[in-house]
Amino acid sequence: MSKKWQISRRTMLKGMGVSMALPLLEAMRPLASFGAGAASATGEAPKRLAVLFFPNGVRQDLWTPEGEGKDFKLSPLLEPLKEHKDDLLILTNLWNQATNTGDGHYVKDAAFLTGTTITKTTGADVRSNGVSMDQLIAQKIGNMTPLPSLELGLETPRTGVDTNVGYTQLYGAHISWSSPVTPVAKEINPRLAFDRLFRSKAGGSANPARDRSVLDLVMDDAKRLKAKIGHGDQRKLDEYFESVRAIERRIEFDAKRRSQEYADLGILKKEVDLLDERIAKFQKDPNQFGIDRTERVRLMLDLMVMAFWSDSTRVATYMFGNSVSSLNFSFLPGVKESHHEASHHNNEAHKLEQYRIISTWFPTQLAYMLSRMKSIKEGNGNLLDNSMVLFGSGFRDGNSHNPHNLPIVLAGKGGGTINTGRHITYAKDSTLCNLYLSMIRRMGVEAERFGDSTGELAKLTG
Repeated sequence: MSKKWQISRRTMLKGMGVSMALPLLEAMRPLASFGAGAASATGEAPKRLAVLFFPNGVRQDLWTPEGEGKDFKLSPLLEPLKEHKDDLLILTNLWNQATNTGDGHYVKDAAFLTGTTITKTTGADVRSNGVSMDQLIAQKIGNMTPLPSLELGLETPRTGVDTNVGYTQLYGAHISWSSPVTPVAKEINPRLAFDRLFRSKAGGSANPARDRSVLDLVMDDAKRLKAKIGHGDQRKLDEYFESVRAIERRIEFDAKRRSQEYADLGILKKEVDLLDERIAKFQKDPNQFGIDRTERVRLMLDLMVMAFWSDSTRVATYMFGNSVSSLNFSFLPGVKESHHEASHHNNEAHKLEQYRIISTWFPTQLAYMLSRMKSIKEGNGNLLDNSMVLFGSGFRDGNSHNPHNLPIVLAGKGGGTINTGRHITYAKDSTLCNLYLSMIRRMGVEAERFGDSTGELAKLTG
């Protein structure tokens, strides 16, 4: 390929109030101006890290696979991941020792990614006493992408005090910490998350570009680019654009559906005060209106995939719910309890069954995301091959708040540095932070230790 057609990995399509990152193209090789993690002359793709956190633990008797190494059988809760078995590591007997104290939820969940013991407080003086591993990575390599990191979630933060345990509920809404006293806010609105990825921060209701497709806004620039690149890259761009367009359509449909729900609930009444009250309630807790939670989650997971594909960021987290989450899961057949109530099962059969159903829903969403990542070709592999997706919870069983033997799954090959398709059983109470140190280093960040790590976690390479 002639050098005149080579373009920088940082190339972005421009439009009115919009800047749109691009996927890795052949025309972006070779590159001389990027450090660790960027595509190289050998065709190495950047590595990505995603963390998917779910609250309230799992039904522990149905989590651990049978067998070890390559010869294992997925457990009932992990059965939704059967198509991705060869892309997984199921890691047994890891724990976060610093969280083995205090409250059953907040201490364990707020420090899920820090490996520290949080400070007990009922006020605004929250302190995790560490930087989370995702933010440590973002602070080191975030300058390579438009966004250093992306934090998404399903449930709005709560600001009151949980009087049962004496902790501020702010702890329960955050797993990412950019400093020991700074939790990173998460975005729960798919539209705002999309705009953050693809639209100018200056956009808004006064901007005529606000309601137009981002693809329409950058199309002139895209045509100029396509005239310069090869046929293979043109096909990649078409696939990428179609994925963006599909997400836009789904977000638009979701917004229209919510508008209809307002009408169905009688919100569009003449009394202005009633309208204001209900809108205020919606803003405070959008889940109360029965929005299709699975679709809302998958919108966010698709946005994470798009962020990785476009190299808008290489670090992202998603919270399926806050600590002590009482989200209603009655949209699942057979479930009547809230998630938190079902997790406090007291070994009662009807609660255990509902806990099982809910505990299976989360891996089902992970499977959806992994399928999307595997469908995106990158070099000789796919997006998942060049990523690490951590899936887990801050404790094992919701009834006992047991911090031992955490439910942890690691998906993706980390750019060929992880030997997947195995169930690995470690010695009892092996250090979770050893896994985090291994992931940090694989993302190209030099670190001697992290939390209470004693070295990299063994057996990840085989």
